[in-house]
Amino acid sequence: MQTAYISHPDCLKHDMGMGHPECPQRLTAIQNELHAAGLLAQLQCYEAPLATTDQLARVHALGYIESIRQAAPAVGLIALDADTAMNPFTLNAALRAAGAVVLATDLVLMGTVSNAFCATRPPGHHAESDRAMGFCLFNNVAVGVAHAIQHHQLQRVAILDFDVHHGNGSEEIFHDNPQVMLCSTFQHPFYPYSGANSGNDRMINVPLRRDADGTVFRQAVNDHWLLALDRFKPEMIFVSAGFDAHRDDDMSQVHLSDDDYVWITQQIRTIADQYSQGRIVSVLEGGYELHSLARCVAVHIRVLHAQEI
Repeated sequence: MQTAYISHPDCLKHDMGMGHPECPQRLTAIQNELHAAGLLAQLQCYEAPLATTDQLARVHALGYIESIRQAAPAVGLIALDADTAMNPFTLNAALRAAGAVVLATDLVLMGTVSNAFCATRPPGHHAESDRAMGFCLFNNVAVGVAHAIQHHQLQRVAILDFDVHHGNGSEEIFHDNPQVMLCSTFQHPFYPYSGANSGNDRMINVPLRRDADGTVFRQAVNDHWLLALDRFKPEMIFVSAGFDAHRDDDMSQVHLSDDDYVWITQQIRTIADQYSQGRIVSVLEGGYELHSLARCVAVHIRVLHAQEI
């Protein structure tokens, strides 16, 4: 297995202020862990390009894209909502985060690599077609999915979202698109307070109670995701890889372990091998306790890279 690792130094320059959980140190912790484990040297490393307006406009309103460009400050911070801010480097970081998923999609579908992990920020799965929220400006995964469908002519693409927060932006963008399936597990009720009643036969939303552990999570995936994916038979899989449901992460009250992230990645690989020619693009979303984030990203990549855990 050849796994691409896509990142960019611009993603370290986006900073929403002291004490904000979505901080540059998240990427530093991941890269340090991969270095220490000797894993980074085994990956195919690429720098993320800037997403183009045309690529963003497949999932975002042109007026919204322009509003983000116009909002970018020359100095200081500007708030887009209570949780999401821009500094002078945020726009390029957000364009790199979306561009990384476009590049990953091309690399996988051209057969250059088997799969890819995008270590970028800001995250994306809360960003709706015309709204920034929840630390997210552009919906990175959605940009990649639309690229796979419109540029590469895929007919069925799945997004698997195990972040502890519901992927409301991904659902809003693709809710009525028959070519896209979204499978999302999330703590409920919890930010962004959506998903419990909005699903359909392609929007597979699985709320988890606040004290859910790995047993509950695995049962939810077995009972809901896997059956739906068997029916849908995706040609490619995108992963909204959030690690904030870990028991050490105080962002939530769900109690997953490192082993649960190994398990879910193994399930994703099995589905991809069965239906998608092994084609997976995984994209960093949440995960705010630096030690557990770094460890879990490393084991996630090890499984994608077909290494023993």
